Amino acid sequence: MSRRARLWVLAVGGLGLAVLLFAASLELPGFGGDRHPYGARAVEAALARHTSNVIAAVNFDQRAFDTLGEESILFCAALGTVVLLRQTGDERRVRPEPARVAPPVRRYALVALPVTLLIGLYVIAHGQLSPGGGFQGGVVVATALHLLYIAVDYRALERIRPVGLYAMADAAGEAAYLLLGAAGLVAGTAYLANVLPYGTFNTLASGGTVPLLNAAVGVEVASGVVVLLASFLDQAVEIVDADDTCDRSPHHHTPPEEKPT
Repeated sequence: MSRRARLWVLAVGGLGLAVLLFAASLELPGFGGDRHPYGARAVEAALARHTSNVIAAVNFDQRAFDTLGEESILFCAALGTVVLLRQTGDERRVRPEPARVAPPVRRYALVALPVTLLIGLYVIAHGQLSPGGGFQGGVVVATALHLLYIAVDYRALERIRPVGLYAMADAAGEAAYLLLGAAGLVAGTAYLANVLPYGTFNTLASGGTVPLLNAAVGVEVASGVVVLLASFLDQAVEIVDADDTCDRSPHHHTPPEEKPT
């Protein structure tokens, strides 16, 4: 197909898509009006399944399959980052040197660390009851751990951040979401259907599968963000220029140096 023909196909396809989008927009409710069919149905469905946070009901019940795709994006990003940024055979790792931290920064970061960690866990645990959830709380938990990097140094962060364990937790969170979805198939209904008892409204045990899916996302997001940041922080690489080694013997190779900041 020639370039001109491809441009015509693109133009016709784009025009057809524009017509369809315009026709669909004519059926939308008026801006600022009192007719909100989707919102009303979402609230009704959330209340029927004893989930007081309607957004959590939408994410982990009414469109839980879409959330699986969103969670998988982070999982694949973490996996790809680990594979692409792994240390190769011609690189050597230099232990990071301790850096001086101003006393006020150290003091306030150490005070904020447990508070931030507790807030993150609270946001995850109460995701079906109040604003927040696994995505937001997972990022807060991962951020709390890295306050130790600010308060002390990189070596202190490494001691509480075994990357292998967090990578396993990342995979476990993704697997838990998939297996909870399969429970619907075992019960004879749709994948990711809410098949558990809905419990008492406005309690931690309410919402059926919503709190479990929310917790799985919290584990996956927190662990995935830790793995991502670990891969990035370990990539302060100093590449030795080839000209610096021209006077060396042909069999001598100076590997790149990796110096975490």
